Amino acid sequence: MQTNPTQTTRRTFIRGTVAGAAGLVAHRSFSAPIGANGDVRVAVIGFNGRGSGHIKSLEEIPGVRIVALCDVDANVLAKGVENQAKKNNTVTAYTDYRKLVLDPEIDAVTIATPNHTHTLIAMTAMAAGTHVYVEKPVCHNIWEGRQLVNAAEKVAKKGIVVQHGMQRRSSPGWQQAMDWVKEGHIGKVTLSRGINFKKRDSIGKLAAAVEAKDGVIKGTFHDRRDIKSDPAGKPQNVDVDYKLWAGPRGLSPVNRTQFHYDWHWQWAFGNGDIGNQGPHQTDVGRWALGNPELLPKRVMSLGGRWGYKDDGETANNQLAFYDYQPAPFIFDNRGLPLKDMDWKLEPVYRVNGKTAAARVGNVIHCEGGYVIESKAYDNEGNTLIKFDNFNDGPDHMLNFINSVRAGKLINPNLHVSHGFHAASLAHLANISYRLGVATSVGEVKERIKNDKAGTETFEHFVQNLVDNKIDLNVDKISAGPWLDFDPVAEKFIGEFAVEANKLATENYVEEFKLPEV
Repeated sequence: MQTNPTQTTRRTFIRGTVAGAAGLVAHRSFSAPIGANGDVRVAVIGFNGRGSGHIKSLEEIPGVRIVALCDVDANVLAKGVENQAKKNNTVTAYTDYRKLVLDPEIDAVTIATPNHTHTLIAMTAMAAGTHVYVEKPVCHNIWEGRQLVNAAEKVAKKGIVVQHGMQRRSSPGWQQAMDWVKEGHIGKVTLSRGINFKKRDSIGKLAAAVEAKDGVIKGTFHDRRDIKSDPAGKPQNVDVDYKLWAGPRGLSPVNRTQFHYDWHWQWAFGNGDIGNQGPHQTDVGRWALGNPELLPKRVMSLGGRWGYKDDGETANNQLAFYDYQPAPFIFDNRGLPLKDMDWKLEPVYRVNGKTAAARVGNVIHCEGGYVIESKAYDNEGNTLIKFDNFNDGPDHMLNFINSVRAGKLINPNLHVSHGFHAASLAHLANISYRLGVATSVGEVKERIKNDKAGTETFEHFVQNLVDNKIDLNVDKISAGPWLDFDPVAEKFIGEFAVEANKLATENYVEEFKLPEV
C-alpha cells in the first residue's frame, strides 16, 4: 500500500536488484523532476570533515530536508544524529552506503568520504537512481574517473544529476574573470599557474601498525594537529567499520598516528596535497586555458617529503609541469614554511617580483598583464579591474539542489567531467613523481632550461627548501620523467608507459568493485 501520496509523482519505488556492490545496488526510475515545490530529501555520506560543511549548506536551503546520515565511524555517526535531533530533525543512521542508497525516501546524496571511495560510492548511488554530489577529487585514479564520467552521462538521460564539489565553478566573479581573459583585454594567455602554499607539519610515526580486529578499528588514536602543545597528541577515539572504510583497497594495517584525515598523505587512500587542495587550483588553471576537452600530452613532476621523517608517503613540496598547447600549466605546491622550519612563517610567491599571489590560488599570465584571483594587473603591477561578486561559490550546493529539482544540470560548469579533469591532472603529476629518481638541482635545471617560467619557478622552489635548511645534496629531489600521454585513449605511451599505466588504475577488492550503471 502506498503511504506517501506524492511518491509516484517523484519516482517509483525500487524495481529490482542488480548485480554489484554485494548485491545491494538497485535501480529507481524517475517519473518527473521534483519541481520547485517538492522537498528534496538528502543523505550526507561521510561528515567528519568536509561533509559537515555539506550539512550546514543544505540546512540553509529552503525545501531541503536532511533525512539520513552515513558514516563508518560509530562515534561520528552518533554525534551527527544527536546534533540533528537537537535541531528537531530525526534522521536515519547508516553505516553502509550500499544500504542507504536503497532507501526510497532519499532523493540525493552528497559524498565527502576519503578519496579512494568517492567514485565507488557515487557510482553505487547512480546505479540506484539517486542524484549525486561528489567531493573533490571525484576519483582516486584516472581509470575510475573515466568510468564515473561515462556513468554520469548515461544516467543524465534518465534525469539523474551528478555534480562535482569544486565551488569556484559556481562563482559569478570567477566566471567574469574567465570571460574577461577570453575577451583578450590583456592579450593571449601565456601561462596558467596554480599555487598551494599550505603548511603541512609531520603526521608522526607509529611504532607499530594497527591491525583491524574482525574488520573493525576501535580505540584511541591521536590528533597530530596538537602535537606541539602535547607530544602525545589530542586523543581521537574511533570505532570504525574498517572493511567499509578501506573498501576497494582491502584490510591493510593502519600506519598513521591520526586515523582520520592523515590518510591524505598515503597513496592507497589519498593523493597528497596536489590531489587534496590541488583540484581546486588545477580546475581553475585548466579553466583559464579555455577548458581543454583533452588532458595534456606530456607531464613531468618533481618533489619530495622534506623536513621530517614520518608515516606520510606523498610529497610535501611538489612541482608539476603540464604541456598544454598553446599555453602550459604549472602547479606549485609548498608544504614547508617560509624559512628555518618556523611554522609561524608562510611562504609567498610574487608575480614578476612585484604582486603577491594568493597563498592558495591561481595566476593567469597573459601577454599584457596577469590575473591574480579577483584582480587583473598590467605588467607593471597596476590594477586594471576588480571582478565583482568574487567568491568561492557559496551557492554551489544550492545549484546542485536546483539541478536536482530540474532533473538536469543548470550550468555546464557543474558537469562532473570538470572534476575528472582537475583530479586527473593531480594523478598525472603523481604518477610522474612516483616514477622519479634522486636528481640534482643542476640536472633538473638542464631538463627545463628552455622553459623560462618553469626555470624561475623551480629556482624559487629550491630557494624555499634551502631557506628551510634542507641539504639537497643529501636529500635530493625526486624527479619524475617526462611522460607521454595519449589524451584520447587516456593511456600513457612511450618509454615509461608500462610503469605509468599501472599507476593509472588500481586493484579493487571483489566486494567493492565499481558497479555497472
